[in-house]
Amino acid sequence: MLYAQLVRYTAIPTKFLPSIKKGGKVSSQLLYFWNVMRISRIAGAILILLFANITSADAQDTWSLQRCVDYALQNNLTVKQQEVQKRLADLTLQQSRLQMIPGFSGSVSGGYTDGRSASLGDNQYVNQTVFNSSGNLNMQANLFSWFYQQKTIAANKLDAQANSFLLEKARNDLAFNVATAFLQILLNIQTEKVNEENVRLTNSNLDNTKKLVIAGSVPESNQADLEAQLALDSSNLVTAQNNVTLAILQMKAYLNLGFEIPFKPDVPENISSLPLAALQEMAPEMVYSAALTNYPLVKSDELKIKSATKAYQAAKAQLYPNLSIGGGLSTYYANNYYEDIAQTKVLPFHDQISNTYRKNLGLTLNIPIFNGWQQRTTVAKAKVNIYSQELIRDLDHQKLRQDIYTAHANAVAALQKYNASATGVMAAQKAYDFATKRFNLGLMNTIDYITTQSKLYNAQVNKVLAQYDYIFKMKLLEFYRDQKISL
Repeated sequence: MLYAQLVRYTAIPTKFLPSIKKGGKVSSQLLYFWNVMRISRIAGAILILLFANITSADAQDTWSLQRCVDYALQNNLTVKQQEVQKRLADLTLQQSRLQMIPGFSGSVSGGYTDGRSASLGDNQYVNQTVFNSSGNLNMQANLFSWFYQQKTIAANKLDAQANSFLLEKARNDLAFNVATAFLQILLNIQTEKVNEENVRLTNSNLDNTKKLVIAGSVPESNQADLEAQLALDSSNLVTAQNNVTLAILQMKAYLNLGFEIPFKPDVPENISSLPLAALQEMAPEMVYSAALTNYPLVKSDELKIKSATKAYQAAKAQLYPNLSIGGGLSTYYANNYYEDIAQTKVLPFHDQISNTYRKNLGLTLNIPIFNGWQQRTTVAKAKVNIYSQELIRDLDHQKLRQDIYTAHANAVAALQKYNASATGVMAAQKAYDFATKRFNLGLMNTIDYITTQSKLYNAQVNKVLAQYDYIFKMKLLEFYRDQKISL
């Protein structure tokens, strides 16, 4: 039920088959308010004007390609996921930098005991109730770790930069996918128009044939054949309209736009006027060389290799001694700390804090001798990871070159196919014009005439498909070369 409502009010163009009469233009919602609320004529006129203004505003609210791209970059979920990955990489870099700062920690503790315990004054065990508390402040700093921290920071910095390029790639890919979806909508709209014209022609021929049947000039079988053809053409039109709906739904998914929100594309007046680079300017090697400079994934792969190299150096640094400094302050208080041996008076709080105050400072040299070869295994794995990142880079380069050569070959084939289909349309149109004259004179039977009309229809559809296919292939080459997309 929900899908039917969406299809009715948002996605499917407001066109009907020629055999269906269009209903009145007055909104049923407006009639409802008019009858139920019994508003006055003046108020009703105001409401009609407001409703017309709203309808007009909605009709003018079209989506250009640039608007689609801008909206998608702000709301697409895939891009948001990549933004999260970049943020995590930035936080990892920030954490590694903060590790260079000395660490400080403090603690306060308190306790309560009841029973035999040693008195602080004479160390004699007696039955007593004791409350005690202590405070500590500690500092720890790494003086020298054979450049482990510096190499780690450098690796994390390169990794953060690599994630920035991956975010750029995600945005560029989204822009291209949105442009592709936009072209698909335009293609489906054009195909719908071709189907509408085909239905109109069949319906017109059917009207003429009905007159000839009434006059007794042609048999009724001619009318039946055209009625069957009209049903087939109408079915094709419904399919074309549904394809427009599906293409719009795909676009809404890229935009992360509510499926109940209307979407009307800004259709260019002439698709043939779209700016396209000349095919001879899109040599595969030239496009590949430009892509190596502009393609964010290529830049990310190089930074990943450098990051892996720094991580390998950081792992090697942990094989060497590590020098650190540490220090602390502490003090203590207890209610069984007496001033005299007779244990008649507890030493005041400030005196206990002063008497038990301690300071410590020390250096620690950690020398790795044997830890089950764990660190050496870590170093070996870090070295293998460099090779792994190099393989990823080489595979990405290989795929990029293959994709560019494939796109170029497809563009050449699409251009040839478009030229052939344009010639085919001209020939089919000429054959259809001759066939129409002969059919109207009764010199051609219905089956042959329908066959001629079907050939024209197929030729027109093939031309539209070939035209958009060529535009898409050329835009793909432009995207590889410039990492930009425009219509």
